[in-house]
Amino acid sequence: MAAHTPATDLPLFPLGTVLYPGGQLPLRIFEPRYLDMVRECARKDSPFGVCLILEGNEVGAPAVPAAVGTLARITDFHNREDGLLGIVIEGGLRFRVARTRVRSDGLVRGDAELWPEEAAQPVPVEFALLQSILERLVETMAPLWRHAPRERYDDAGWLGFRLSELLPLHPDEQQRMLELTDPLRRLAELRDILPRFQKA
Repeated sequence: MAAHTPATDLPLFPLGTVLYPGGQLPLRIFEPRYLDMVRECARKDSPFGVCLILEGNEVGAPAVPAAVGTLARITDFHNREDGLLGIVIEGGLRFRVARTRVRSDGLVRGDAELWPEEAAQPVPVEFALLQSILERLVETMAPLWRHAPRERYDDAGWLGFRLSELLPLHPDEQQRMLELTDPLRRLAELRDILPRFQKA
């Protein structure tokens, strides 16, 4: 795999949820610091970083973001019925922030080291149940993946990230799944968590 690549001065958007590589997330933008960030990223066609909030809130004083996050690119803009700006973002590479600073407008920026993309790995037969579970979750909760090619379900990384998005994991579990670098270990941990969601 390629060495980690520095990406200096990345604007960060701390959220109460985790964005995974290949995932999509709709966002409502209303704070001036994030409206400015979205405008700047759209003008430069540049990404921003999404990190899980460790301390604080999405609005108000700058939150403390997790060190590992995901690059986000804006794929759609729309004006919402409530008059706010709506965007859809798509997850790219993961990164680790070495240092953060807060600008005068409250926007957090960080020096980030990009992680290489996970290599595709076939899903071993012992995780076939996870493929079936994801198919059911997609049918009821994630229409955007309904037409995903079958080979996506055979890729351990894609399978693990999509399950991490759709299963009702705690935020710290979501973050752990993001930080794991072995797709098969991620699937094993997800399989071990599953009994918690089975109806009694």
